[in-house]
Amino acid sequence: MLIVKMIKESMIMSYSSLVVNKLRTFLSLLGITIGIFAIISVFTILDSLEREIRTSIESLGNNVIYIQKWPWEFGSEYPWWKYMNRPVPKIGELDDILKRSQKIEAGAFFISTSKTVQYKNNSTDNTEIQATSFDFDKIRSFEIEKGRYFSTFEANTGAPKVIIGSELQKTLFENENPIGKEIKISGRKLLVIGVFKKEGESMFENSFDNTVLMPINYARNIVNLRNDHINPMIMIKPKSKISLGELTDELRGTMRAIRKLKPKEEDNFALNQASMITKGFEQIFVVVDIAGLIIGGFSILVGGFGIANIMFVSVKERTKMIGIQKSLGAKNYFILLEFLYESIILSLLGGSIGLILIFIGTVFTNLYTEMNFSMSFANIAYGLGISAVIGIISGFAPAYTASRLNPVEAMNSNF
Repeated sequence: MLIVKMIKESMIMSYSSLVVNKLRTFLSLLGITIGIFAIISVFTILDSLEREIRTSIESLGNNVIYIQKWPWEFGSEYPWWKYMNRPVPKIGELDDILKRSQKIEAGAFFISTSKTVQYKNNSTDNTEIQATSFDFDKIRSFEIEKGRYFSTFEANTGAPKVIIGSELQKTLFENENPIGKEIKISGRKLLVIGVFKKEGESMFENSFDNTVLMPINYARNIVNLRNDHINPMIMIKPKSKISLGELTDELRGTMRAIRKLKPKEEDNFALNQASMITKGFEQIFVVVDIAGLIIGGFSILVGGFGIANIMFVSVKERTKMIGIQKSLGAKNYFILLEFLYESIILSLLGGSIGLILIFIGTVFTNLYTEMNFSMSFANIAYGLGISAVIGIISGFAPAYTASRLNPVEAMNSNF
């Protein structure tokens, strides 16, 4: 009980010292606040970016293989003109792949281009037009807010029907219900049968919000499916018990057989996966993490030295008081704790202010951007933990010096 009472008194005295010396307290807080703000801001931004990127990558399909002309990873030893000379994937190749493999759950042919879309007097230029085969909904995750998806018959016969994005609905139809209405693309009328649920902005611009989706067999009427500019691709999803590596090996052999490549000939197609993008971003995040630690570390270091310096000043100012406390029986650890508490409180206050500023920043950022920034509990814990450690390290030397003062010399001090 005596120890608890002494610790309580020590904390009260530390608090009183901080309140009395407001300017000194403010200057001490400033360095730690800037340091914690710098470090945790970087962590918060990176966490939010990483979450956004992973969400966008997941929308591509973590378990999907994309057969394309161009690879997502370029080898330095591979001349660019070899890629240029590759043929684009064909819709007939998808049929051949599905016939030859027992490891595939779903496959779809996909293209994208830009066209002007009209409804009455409203129109949008350079609107993304996507076209795909029927099983696309089994590969790309999305929700339809109004209406429905294509039927098998509509997809196979190339019915002039489309599903549009939520933002496109607002632009073209304003307050009207688009279901059952006709839009025009390249002078052709198409019936709206569905509206995608709003997805928000995407890092890879693959959101459906401003998109028109139509059956691939209808898209033949408005685009050339063998045109490299529409980025034709075959999307393959394996069965649940089949690994991507296993399916990749099979697809490589299947595509080589379909294209009748000789054993010594190189592949004239690319097998891409979302994991390729993830690896590239993970390397970037590591570099930025290190940069954030270095920048924030210097700020924290300056703040720590500031606290240590001010704590030494505080010890000098209270030398007489320390002598009186010791003459009345105060133990060394009581004096040490008194100044150590003061240092830790200063540091935690500075860290807390830094975290509050970050929180306010995330709120305002979320109001004016579509990207969602948020502080995780882990980052809050890191901020407070770093603050406490800096408080202990910065305050220990002054506190230890104060605890070792001779009571007689301290009381006779001129300070």
